[in-house]
Amino acid sequence: MTRRGLVLAVILAGTVFAGRPADETAAQAKPEGEMRWALYVTLSPVWFDPGEVVGQITPFWILYALHDALVKPMPGNLMSPSLAESWTVSADQRVYEFKLREGLKFHNGDPFTAEDVKFSFHRAKGSRTLHDKVREVVVVSPSRVRFHLHEPWPDFMTFYGTMVSGAGWIVPKKYVERVGDDGFKKAPVGLGPYRFVSHTPGIELVMEAYEGYWRKTPSVKRLVFKSVTESTTRLAMLKRGEVDIAYLLEAPQAQEVKRDPNLTLAFSGGIAVFFLDFLDQWDPKSPWHDRRVRLAANYAIDRQALSDAETLGASKPAGNHVPPTFEFALPLEPYPYDPARAKKLLAEAGYPNGFDAGDLHQLPPYFSLGEAIVGYMQAVGIRLRMRPMERGAYFALITSKKAKGLCVCTSSLYGNAASRLSEVIPSDGTYAYGGYPDIDALFKQQAGETDRKKREAMLHQIQRLVYERVRYGPIYQYVWPSGVGPRVAEPALMLINPYPWSAPLEEVRLKKP
Repeated sequence: MTRRGLVLAVILAGTVFAGRPADETAAQAKPEGEMRWALYVTLSPVWFDPGEVVGQITPFWILYALHDALVKPMPGNLMSPSLAESWTVSADQRVYEFKLREGLKFHNGDPFTAEDVKFSFHRAKGSRTLHDKVREVVVVSPSRVRFHLHEPWPDFMTFYGTMVSGAGWIVPKKYVERVGDDGFKKAPVGLGPYRFVSHTPGIELVMEAYEGYWRKTPSVKRLVFKSVTESTTRLAMLKRGEVDIAYLLEAPQAQEVKRDPNLTLAFSGGIAVFFLDFLDQWDPKSPWHDRRVRLAANYAIDRQALSDAETLGASKPAGNHVPPTFEFALPLEPYPYDPARAKKLLAEAGYPNGFDAGDLHQLPPYFSLGEAIVGYMQAVGIRLRMRPMERGAYFALITSKKAKGLCVCTSSLYGNAASRLSEVIPSDGTYAYGGYPDIDALFKQQAGETDRKKREAMLHQIQRLVYERVRYGPIYQYVWPSGVGPRVAEPALMLINPYPWSAPLEEVRLKKP
C-alpha cells in the first residue's frame, strides 16, 4: 500500500470506530449481567501490564479488556485507529505522527495524553527490533506524538500497531510512576472497556464495565476469567452453568459438546502454527545436524491425523510457520506422511537402527500432541522422552537457549511474514538456537527495503531456503474447539480474524432474560 493509500485507509477506518456522540452514549443501555470464561492456563499478573508483552499472544486476553492501543486489530481492520484517530507518514518514511483522541480518561480519572504514549513505548520490553529502529519519540502537544526512525522501516506499523508487541498499548504515566511496576500489576489501570476489580492468583480475574469507554458501552457488566487447567473440568463447569465459555477443549470433550443440544461448539484460531524445532541441529556432532535426519522426522509425522485427533480436523497441516493469510507468506506444501521414506533417510544418514534423540519439550498444555509425536518418531526409530512442565518453566527454558533435543514450539506472533520469521529464523531471534549467514543478511536487507515487490522476493527466498534446508518441521495451523453455553448471545470469537479468543470484549453479549 502506498503512503497516500495508507493514510487514506486510516482516515476511512477511523470513521468506523470513531467515538460516540454524547446523545448516543446517553441512550445506550446500562451494562448488565455476568459472563464467565474457563481459561486453560493460569493467569499471570505479568499479563496485566502491556509493557511486559514479550512475543506471546496470550496477554492480549487481558489487554483487550483492561487496556487500549493507539492502533490495534479490530473487526474488519487488522490495523484499526483506536486511541489514535489517524496517523501520517513523512515523505522520507522516517517520521510517523499520530493524532490522539482528546478528552479520554484512564479508569482512575487521569487524562490520556501524548506523554502516556511516550512513556508506554519506552517501558515496553517486548520488541528489541522496534526500540532499535526508533531514534526518538517526541511529544508535539497533548494530542500529538511523533516517532522518528533512524532509517525507513516498512514494518514500523506492523510492530507498533498490531499484536507483535505491547508498545502501542497505553498505561497512565503518573499512576505507574506513583505505584511502581509491581504495584501496577497488583492494581492495573487502563483505558479499555473493562476496569480491574480483583485477582485471586490461580483462581480468577474479575473485571467490571467501564461506562466511559470511548468506543461503546459494554453490554455485560461483569467479566470473570477463571483458571481451569483440566479440559474435563472446563466442560463440567460449562455443563453446570458455572462458566459460559470454555476455551480449548480436547477432542473427547469437544465431541461431547457437539452432542449436547444446550451447548454450542465453536472453532477459533488460525494465528498460531505449531512446529518441531531441532534444537541441536547447529551442533556438528548431533544427528540433527544432518538434513536427512531432520527430513526423516518430518516424514514420520501424520499431520492430518494429528489435526483429527487434537482438533477434530479443524487445524490445517502446514509447510510453513508463516500463516498463508499473512502478507509476504510463501505457500509451501506440508511434508507428506511417509514412514518408509523416513526410515530410508535415517539409514542413509548412518542410523539404520534409529537413535536416542533425548528430550521432547512440549508446549503446555498440549501434552497429548507431544505424546502422539513421540509415538510417530518411535515408529521410525527416533527415540524421544517427553518432559512435561508448567508453561512458565517451558518458556523460560526455551528462551534460555539451553534446551536440548526437540521442541514442539509455536509461533503466534502477529503481523506479516517478516515479523513471524523474526523470532525463529535470524540468528539473533528470541527462539533461535542458530542460523545461516546468508539468511541473516537477507533478513537484514529486507527490513530496510521500501519497494514492496523487491521485499516480497527477498522474504519468499528466505522462506524457500528455510524449507529446502529443513530448518524445522511445521505441523499445523492451529484452530481449536471451545464450548459456548446457552446464556451467550455473542461470544465474540473470530470477530477479529485471525485472533483466537473473545474480542473485542465490549462486543460480548448475554441473551436477554
